[in-house]
Amino acid sequence: MSAGFWLSDRAWAVIEPLLPMNQPGARRVDDRRVISGIIHVLRVGCRWEDCPPDYGPSTTIYNRFNRWSHRGLWGRIFAALASQAELPDELSIDSTAVRAHRSAHGAKGGRKIQAIGRSRGGPTTKIHALTDGCGRAVAFTLSPGNHADITEAPALLDKMPPSARLLADRGYDANSLRSRLAATGTEAVIPSTRSRKIPIPCDPDAYRHRNLIERAFCRLKDWRRIATRYDKLAINFASAVAIAAIIIWWT
Repeated sequence: MSAGFWLSDRAWAVIEPLLPMNQPGARRVDDRRVISGIIHVLRVGCRWEDCPPDYGPSTTIYNRFNRWSHRGLWGRIFAALASQAELPDELSIDSTAVRAHRSAHGAKGGRKIQAIGRSRGGPTTKIHALTDGCGRAVAFTLSPGNHADITEAPALLDKMPPSARLLADRGYDANSLRSRLAATGTEAVIPSTRSRKIPIPCDPDAYRHRNLIERAFCRLKDWRRIATRYDKLAINFASAVAIAAIIIWWT
């Protein structure tokens, strides 16, 4: 077979039990082949119609990705795998901006509904994430690119039990977040903004570990359909992020 990516036996053993069973279709292309095709498209950044025929009909590849996105399947698989990990002592929180291609515009509901906003770099989407001490994503959300990082922090933290400490940059230095962390017994490793008259101490040794989340975003953006958003619908782009995270860290 000439195509570039195929799910390994190890990766398939992790994913297969979480897929829907007994799906209809007399000549249905098997899931392992189709999912390998989906991953190929997300990694190389090609159009769905340009997916190599080794994976099956391109319409099948896209339709299964799209249908399972609307059912929330990819997000549930990601959440199920992340929940199997040990509760980390340390979490990092941050965001990265992704440029929205012109093909990502025009979906019903408008840009805000589809997590696209205009910032200095043009139309962008932000991926907000929590990563563990190994740099693996354990939760993520999307927002328009012009939203402040701190606005997504509560939704992200709601997805995970409290950790011993939370690492974040100055964009998360807000009294509301610090109060929430203190109430759950989580140490806030967050440098103070320059606007604070009395800076709040921050553990410099612990803060060095925050580079793990930066590396996590770099690995995500090695996938070309993550580095540039082509999907009109936020639900489909979120599915692409979930699939990339599943393959990178959880298989």
